[in-house]
Amino acid sequence: MTYPGSDFLLARRLLLAGASAFFALPALANLGPELFTGTLAKFQLAKESKPLPELAFNDADDKPLTLADYKGKIVLLNFWATWCGPCVKEMPSLDRLQAAMGKDKFVVLPLSLDGPSRPKVAPFYADKKLSHLGVYFDKGRKAMQALGVSILPTSILVDAEGRELGRLEGEADWEKPEALALMKGAIG
Repeated sequence: MTYPGSDFLLARRLLLAGASAFFALPALANLGPELFTGTLAKFQLAKESKPLPELAFNDADDKPLTLADYKGKIVLLNFWATWCGPCVKEMPSLDRLQAAMGKDKFVVLPLSLDGPSRPKVAPFYADKKLSHLGVYFDKGRKAMQALGVSILPTSILVDAEGRELGRLEGEADWEKPEALALMKGAIG
């Protein structure tokens, strides 16, 4: 019996490994590469489907929350600050994304890294007319550190079970068709 050449076997292994990694994230299994263009060209799918660490943050009233409070919903976790130019530019499109998607199965969680400048966040929301987003703070930047975020803005897409589906480092226009399709595909 003859065996295919080593190039064939290597290509087959790579194809099977890539397919299994892609389908390990069932919420994105039906999405094609055409979505990761334009504003989402920098979106990186997670290499493995594993639960995120327990993330604690506070709302505008200093009420403690965790990511587990949003279990059952697709979450777009966005790390931003009022002093970050690209973040400021991106926030209105996140607000419109939340408006377009509703809050039944999907939520944008914009975690502000404004520490000493925290009093600037509410006026910023008012000035930009951000009426569909909640105000949340990553106190001590603990969530940011736990997720290895080093660039602002960074958006992390989380499935309904609390697993990272992928992330985008840098700004995006979240109201573009490919972004809406990605969120709808993650919902299923």
